[in-house]
Amino acid sequence: MKIIYDLKELNKPLDNPVLTIGNFDGVHKGHLALFNKVKERAAAINGQSVVMTFDPHPIKLMNPGKGLSIITPIKQKLRLISDANIDIMLCIPFDRQFSSISAHDFVKDILLGIIGIREIVVGYDYSFGSNRQGDIGLLKTMGKELGFQVHTIDPIHLSNVVVSSTSIRNFIKEGNLEAARILLGRDYQISGKVTSGAGRGGKVLGFPTANLMPVDELIPKKGVYAVMAELDNQEYYGVCNIGNNPTFGANALSIETYLLDYDGVTLDKDLTVRFIHRLRDEVAFSSAAELSEQIATDINQAKELFGIHG
Repeated sequence: MKIIYDLKELNKPLDNPVLTIGNFDGVHKGHLALFNKVKERAAAINGQSVVMTFDPHPIKLMNPGKGLSIITPIKQKLRLISDANIDIMLCIPFDRQFSSISAHDFVKDILLGIIGIREIVVGYDYSFGSNRQGDIGLLKTMGKELGFQVHTIDPIHLSNVVVSSTSIRNFIKEGNLEAARILLGRDYQISGKVTSGAGRGGKVLGFPTANLMPVDELIPKKGVYAVMAELDNQEYYGVCNIGNNPTFGANALSIETYLLDYDGVTLDKDLTVRFIHRLRDEVAFSSAAELSEQIATDINQAKELFGIHG
C-alpha cells in the first residue's frame, strides 16, 4: 500500500480510483465492508482502491472539549488499513483550512480535480464538507452531473448491535472485551513504552510487572485482565491490572502487566497488550500479602483460560 500524506504529492489524477472516505477509528468490521466494496469495484473497472482518512481525527479540532477517546492511534490505523490490501492510502492533515472547504468544492476540486475519482463508496450516514453540509443526496446529484458513481453500504449488525466506533468505544469502557472483539474482528490492544513504576511488583508482591505508558487514549475499565503481550517480537501470556492501586492508597492510574515465563528486563521497551478476558474488578485489599495471594489466584485463572498446565 502506498501512503500519501499530502494531496500536493499527486501530480496527476490516480488510475481509475474507487474511493472511500472516513475517520475509520477502530478499523472495525463495518469499515472492512466499505473496503471490500471499494476493492470489488476497483477490480471491476481495472482501477485503484483508495482510502482517504484524516489526522488528527476532525473532532479533535472541531470539538476538542468533547474528550473523544480514539480507538486506534494513527500508526495502528494505517497498519490495519494496509492489512486490508488497499492500493493507496490518503492520510490528509485535518486543519482549519481543510475544514472550511465547502461540500461542493470538496467534490469538484479535490475528489474529481485532484484524485480523479471514478466511483465512491460511503456509509449509510456519510456527511462531509464545511459544517457537514454535504450528504449522500448531494454526492449522487453531483455524480450524475460530473460522471462518477456513488455506492452506499447499509449498517452492519452483529449480535443485535450496529457495528460502529461508538458501540466499540462504549464496550471497551465497560470492560466488555468480548462484545468489542465481535465488532472489531480482533482483540482490543494498547501499546506504549515500559516506564519505571512504584517498584512494588517484584519487591513487595513477588510478581514483577511492566508499567505501561500507553500512546492509546482509550483504556479499558479498571480491573484485572488475562492478556497476550508482545515484547521484543515475542508473545507472552500475562495478567494486566488497570487501576489506582487502592491497597497502597495510590491515586494515579497505572497499567501493570505481569508476563508469564519472562524474567528479562522490560524497562524502556515497546510493549503491546491485547486484552483477552476480564478476570475481576479492582479491589482494595487489607494488606500487601492479601493482594499477593489474589494476584497468584488471578495468574492461575489466566493459565486455565489459556490452557496452560503446571
